[in-house]
Amino acid sequence: MQRFLRRAHPLLGGVAILCIATFMLGTIVAELSGNPLTVAATKHAILWGLLVLVPCLAFTGLSGYQMAGKALRGLVLTKFRRMQIIGINGICILVPCAFFLAFRASEAKFGWPFYSVQCLELLAGAVNLVLLGMSFRDGLRLAWSR
Repeated sequence: MQRFLRRAHPLLGGVAILCIATFMLGTIVAELSGNPLTVAATKHAILWGLLVLVPCLAFTGLSGYQMAGKALRGLVLTKFRRMQIIGINGICILVPCAFFLAFRASEAKFGWPFYSVQCLELLAGAVNLVLLGMSFRDGLRLAWSR
């Protein structure tokens, strides 16, 4: 089981990083296109993408916790604390933002509430992307130290 976790953990963590980066890039490209239909399609696609992202993040967090065992210190503790922030950020900010933005975009309501929430979403997504990248880097350090 440990062998499976050691292989799946970084793979699914990488998929999560790619998902978040794709969501952010898609949002920026859609907005730059200036086409409301493109924005709506992008926001709808992000909702479907959550079906990939959320399980990847959940598995990555749980597998990391499982592999760490009771050794929550040093880099492992740092990664664990980052994952808590990533999870709270995702559940409390990013998922609700995704639903709100998809709903508003489907109704072509692109006023200040839409753009305010979208800025919040991009900022929270950037935070998660940086934290996941740092955890990925630290995971590589841990793997090389074994």
